[in-house]
Amino acid sequence: MASEQNQSHIHLASKVGIIGAGISGIAAAKQLSGYSPVVFEATDSIGGVWKHCSFTSTKLQTPRCDYEFSDYPWPERENSTFPSHVEILEYLHGYATHFDVLKFIKFNSRVIEIRYVGDRSTDNIQQKLNSKTSTEYGNLLKGHPVWEVAIENNQSQTVQWYAFEFLVVCIGKYGDIPKMPSFPPNKGQEVFQGKVLHSLDYSKLDKETSRALLKGKKVAIVGYKKSAIDLAIECAEANQGPDGQSCTMVIRTLHWTVPSYRIWGLPFFLFYSTRSSQFLHERPNQNLFRTLFLSLLSPMQRAISKFIESYLVWKLPLVKYGLKPDHPFVEDYASCQMAILPENFFAEADKGKIEFKKTSKWWFWNGGIEFEDNTRLEADVVLLATGYDGKKKLQAVLPEPFRSLIVDDSGIMPLYRGTIHPLIPNMAFVGYIESVSNLHTAELRCTWLARLADNVFKLPSVEKMLTQVTEEMQVMKRTTRFYKRHCISTFSINHSDEICEEMGWNAWRKKNWLSEAFSPYSSQDYIDEEEN
Repeated sequence: MASEQNQSHIHLASKVGIIGAGISGIAAAKQLSGYSPVVFEATDSIGGVWKHCSFTSTKLQTPRCDYEFSDYPWPERENSTFPSHVEILEYLHGYATHFDVLKFIKFNSRVIEIRYVGDRSTDNIQQKLNSKTSTEYGNLLKGHPVWEVAIENNQSQTVQWYAFEFLVVCIGKYGDIPKMPSFPPNKGQEVFQGKVLHSLDYSKLDKETSRALLKGKKVAIVGYKKSAIDLAIECAEANQGPDGQSCTMVIRTLHWTVPSYRIWGLPFFLFYSTRSSQFLHERPNQNLFRTLFLSLLSPMQRAISKFIESYLVWKLPLVKYGLKPDHPFVEDYASCQMAILPENFFAEADKGKIEFKKTSKWWFWNGGIEFEDNTRLEADVVLLATGYDGKKKLQAVLPEPFRSLIVDDSGIMPLYRGTIHPLIPNMAFVGYIESVSNLHTAELRCTWLARLADNVFKLPSVEKMLTQVTEEMQVMKRTTRFYKRHCISTFSINHSDEICEEMGWNAWRKKNWLSEAFSPYSSQDYIDEEEN
């Protein structure tokens, strides 16, 4: 906690403060550059998870042309390969340099406390929260400080306070705080005689150290999403040759994996990423006619999911290894959990370098992992690819009563347009809503946010914003059991349409109706025409 005496040394540096210099942070800084924002980055570099949570094998999950800023295309955007995390960092540095964003960033500056000073009376704040159904959100910029932020410099250990009219939180859901499994008494990692690392800890190792950790060791990898798959590949590659050990993936929930962006020879975007394909899926605020029409089209929606599943079962040895999920493919796509497989993943499994164990419960014993069926797996190293606790990370910096508003009854952070919490004044959150391309999602919402700050348009009432958010949550719940990831992939174009309409842009961004119906949307479709 920052000491009370530091409050007298407030630095009135800017109207706008931004926390985090990952993808969302630098996008927000570029869009809000007219306000000379101050960006606080806890580390010594930009890039966020691409810098601090990546492995040697980490690559982008989408083609590079689907993961680029609207006004800064990749140098070789037609290259169909998936760029590595190193290439992505180079691209992000190029963007930040090109738009002179780095001058706004204070590196090695960790946020240790945030205070609300817009209304000094806690009672008044609570009254506003209680009367949410009849209040207006108001302007983002009040003309006076609303938030005070305490910053600790990692190098000097000094603390400074800054005051802002508007604060943008871009620390994201991933990294920093690992999500750790819980165990019964005397069955946690303290009884295990080997080494346990979360994927966050593993990502901090250099290539030689990580290889030495895995080579010749019996390794268990807990998880079956992208990080776990990348870890399995690195483990297999470190254990080539007759003396190499196999690594075992311990899987609680299976998810669909895709070998490439083509299904039975057809480009993947045709199934979910065009207006015509998303027309088959429920969207928020649809009228009764559309609801009835969708019920008639539901067999087609299921058929598309089955069509993709049939290809994946044919193309990949999912049945052979017991890796065919019980839920439909569309549920993984709708929750942004579709993982692209490395080319050699099942080749390593065929060689016996990657093995699989499906279980719902497991715990440690001194020699490894024990499962609910009373079988045991010997292990020297256990790697936990169990994700991150983004909500806890956010709650750690926000003060009450706002901290308790981060998660609603559904377990989701209620954000209007994926950006504004209707009950938290003069603060925005970027990077907390997911789609197929999180970079595109973040950039468009930062563009929207900048125009909102400029008073180009006004927000609806708090009541209307909460209603909109609730409707989106209900759509997600009806679409996928994994709805808590807050993914809008099955209605992302409609979501972007509504954002464009609020900004005064045309919602339909293509040149002709044929492209509107059957070609995918990307960041290039949302270039700000006023800047070009």
